[in-house]
Amino acid sequence: MRVVVFGAGAVGQLFGARLLRAQHEILLVARTEEVVAIRGHGLRVEGETEGVFPVPAVDALIDGITPDVVLLTVKSFDVESAGVELGRRLRPVPPVLATQNGLGIESTLRRGLERGRAGSPVPVVVRAVHTIPVTRLGPGSIRQAGVGELVLGRPAPETEAAAADRFAELFDSAGFTVRRVSDIEREVWRKLLVNAAINPVTADHGIPNGQLANEPWRGQAEELLAEALQVSRAEGFDFSDEEAPAELWRVVRATAANRSSMLQDLRRGRPTEIEAISGELLRRGGVHGLKLPATERALERIRRRVRERAGPGT
Repeated sequence: MRVVVFGAGAVGQLFGARLLRAQHEILLVARTEEVVAIRGHGLRVEGETEGVFPVPAVDALIDGITPDVVLLTVKSFDVESAGVELGRRLRPVPPVLATQNGLGIESTLRRGLERGRAGSPVPVVVRAVHTIPVTRLGPGSIRQAGVGELVLGRPAPETEAAAADRFAELFDSAGFTVRRVSDIEREVWRKLLVNAAINPVTADHGIPNGQLANEPWRGQAEELLAEALQVSRAEGFDFSDEEAPAELWRVVRATAANRSSMLQDLRRGRPTEIEAISGELLRRGGVHGLKLPATERALERIRRRVRERAGPGT
């Protein structure tokens, strides 16, 4: 299968490496420093996946390519602009798999595709979430810290169902654990609850995930989880008082040595996904008249950290 991995950071690079090994035709679209490194010494992967992979990589989409599918692995704050670029460069746009953290990803992506004049037929967008822990070690070098899984829905529309089946077969061929669910939105919320508790605390304090088992960080994470649960229930996703904490601490244990993506972004001086996680929780909570003081504090602290990293005048 011809696959474009658009926005190939650590997660996208892992997808590309494993799919290349499974004999698919891969093109990574990544930042220039990543492309230079991958072209120079191959894509280096450590941990659960090991090897050096000669994956073709470019820093901008090439006109005239006709992939069968696109794996969109940009961060949430780049989804709309990525959609614009896909709409402008690909004719037609093939099915796109969106794996981002946060809420409202599909509508944001479709807005970008429309701005890019993707045209008719309307591109198929398939939503997914994953729990595969990947850390960037340097340009063109990553470490897969655990196994995790890719979760895909079973959409009702025939075109979306066929695309979801294709993505499931693609990842299965590369040895990823793929789980199909009837309600992907519930899985999006399940991961959001965990991200809302883990990411702001680890990024603010500069700690690996496993440290959240200790105070004072444990209490902060639990407070954020409780507020996120209020919003999820108001939105119609009623996770129990036992289910949500159990999932949080399961993920913390499974990724104890990992540094959250938000912490990695903060240390690299890049934007974070705080707006798509805590910011969106605050927005939706406000619609329901909910007060979320811990979430509000976490959002402001990460915003301040981002400004400090960016330097004067920001």
